[in-house]
Amino acid sequence: MYTGFAYIYDQLTSDIDYSKWADYIEKLFKRYRKKPSLILDLGCGTGSFAVEMASRGYEMIGIDASPDMLACARRKAESRNVDVLFLNQDMSDFKLYGTVDAVVCLLDSLNYVTSKRDATRVFRLVKNYLNPGGLFIFDINTPYKFQHVLSGNVFYEVRDDLAFIWENRYDKRKKLCEFDLTFFIKSGEYFKRHDEIHVERAYSPGEIREMADRAGLKLLATFDNLSMRPASETSERVFCVCSNK
Repeated sequence: MYTGFAYIYDQLTSDIDYSKWADYIEKLFKRYRKKPSLILDLGCGTGSFAVEMASRGYEMIGIDASPDMLACARRKAESRNVDVLFLNQDMSDFKLYGTVDAVVCLLDSLNYVTSKRDATRVFRLVKNYLNPGGLFIFDINTPYKFQHVLSGNVFYEVRDDLAFIWENRYDKRKKLCEFDLTFFIKSGEYFKRHDEIHVERAYSPGEIREMADRAGLKLLATFDNLSMRPASETSERVFCVCSNK
């Protein structure tokens, strides 16, 4: 997962406005009267969010399990002339040498932790490395989105230099959604084919609250995608805000 895909990830997600996401996270900091200095970005991917926040004056640490994604992230930080500490670790088993003021986990990275036991471990590790009163902010794809938007659907796009086909299968009983990705990247006169399978797990609001409680974190609120509206049963992406009480 995230091998050849890592190098075209930014092209495939070019519709994501990381400046807007950073604005939103800062609004949440302001809403809860927090002024973090050192922030941990779990599942940082190619580093777009971490680099954006670093350019705004925050000290950033980025953790990701994919060396390929981190290679892209380091080049991005260098091109923006910002310092970000990138660590190649699994977000469900990471280690830091100190605590941080806030933790973020964005773009449904938590959904990629497909074992509830491992997801609970993520919450406990966050609790361990988060300063008292610090915030843990993450977003998730919801069970509604997996079942009613993604399940059984095929998405595709054709561009001059790449094309992709994205097939989805959702197992409601196991709460697992399998993404079958086939993409073609132009290389000289020809296109090179890459295939990857990604799996995400759906977590219910009750499960999120339970994992937070078990870790000793307090779930403060859940918001509909990039807004201050409370999450609803038909929300497709939900932002959760937890505090290290």
